[in-house]
Amino acid sequence: MTEYAVIDTIPDYERAVEALRSGTGPVGVDAERASGFRYSQRAYLIQMFRRDAGVFLFDPPAIGDFSQLQGAIGDVPWILHAASQDLACLREIGLNPPSLFDTELGARLLGFPRVGLGTIVEELLGVHLAKEHSAADWSTRPLPQSWLTYAALDVELLVDLMEAEQRLLEAAHKEEIAVQEFSFELTRAPKPAKAEPWRRLSGVHSIRGLRNLAVARELWLARDDLARDKDIAPGRLLPDAAIVAVARAMPASKRELSALRDFTGRASRTELDRWWEAVSRARETDDLPVLRPAGESIPPPRAWAERNPQANARLRAARAVLTVEAQRLELPVENLLAPDTLRRLAWSPPEPLDPATVAAAMRDAEARPWQVAATAEKVVTAFVEADQSAAEPVESAS
Repeated sequence: MTEYAVIDTIPDYERAVEALRSGTGPVGVDAERASGFRYSQRAYLIQMFRRDAGVFLFDPPAIGDFSQLQGAIGDVPWILHAASQDLACLREIGLNPPSLFDTELGARLLGFPRVGLGTIVEELLGVHLAKEHSAADWSTRPLPQSWLTYAALDVELLVDLMEAEQRLLEAAHKEEIAVQEFSFELTRAPKPAKAEPWRRLSGVHSIRGLRNLAVARELWLARDDLARDKDIAPGRLLPDAAIVAVARAMPASKRELSALRDFTGRASRTELDRWWEAVSRARETDDLPVLRPAGESIPPPRAWAERNPQANARLRAARAVLTVEAQRLELPVENLLAPDTLRRLAWSPPEPLDPATVAAAMRDAEARPWQVAATAEKVVTAFVEADQSAAEPVESAS
């Protein structure tokens, strides 16, 4: 079995940079974070493979500056699997692909029902990849050899996998679709931060009362500050369920808070003063949260039949025709057109309703040219037919 070593000194880093510079073809790239263990989403291991160079495992905290590596491979294509998960942490340390092939997205465009790396490698290359360390704490030092082997295999086969997918995309006449999708993935702006991220607490919808919501908010903010300071995943300090339990119970004293059975977590008692201060602030504040934040969001589709039956009819009709088109193209319907884009069009169609205005609205929502060409006219037809059906008088029984 090959023994892998982590590159964590500058001399070893410089030798690896020169080896990668001298390699041939595209570079397979992967990153390992410590999600679920650390607050930050920084990379704790960067893996790279290039033919005629080999596999290299870099320790980002130890190396720090990756400008030499970027200069060495910054003009060749990079291959990633599920690139959207890794691009941010790569860019954080100065690694930015000039062009991209995403093997997970390629598999989606090819219509594979399961697109995990292990599944696709086995399907297309006949190689079994064990994935037992995917949720490991990659901030651990030293990293066990079994983890390093797992990490190396994640990139060692990416070039072969890309070539296999390229052949299938060409045979399916989807090369241009893939080019547009990879380009969009590489250039799209990150989603803006939520104005009130505490509302994403699991179970927050079970909390009744504005004062109770204020408790949830203040506990979330206190937990976030502590997690950021210690670089520990918030849920490891105080689970969401514990915050929701406190917000629902509304303890009147620190003693009641401490005695609450569902107030669990590794920091629930060691940081009791911190949590009680948050509860106290919420009990006394005049700055109560609103029940539902204002915004441009539209209601969930399950509420449309009652709140906007005409929009509901448009949505159902368009979904049906897009499902047929996605089946014809052999790709997931969500890759044919983003579900949120379709919902917004159905809720408030542009005026006048025609292929040009719908295409423009799709482009404004960042739909790619191939998506607009494949769906705009079909969506207009579905909307028009739904509106006409709603306008037809219902004949009364004689």
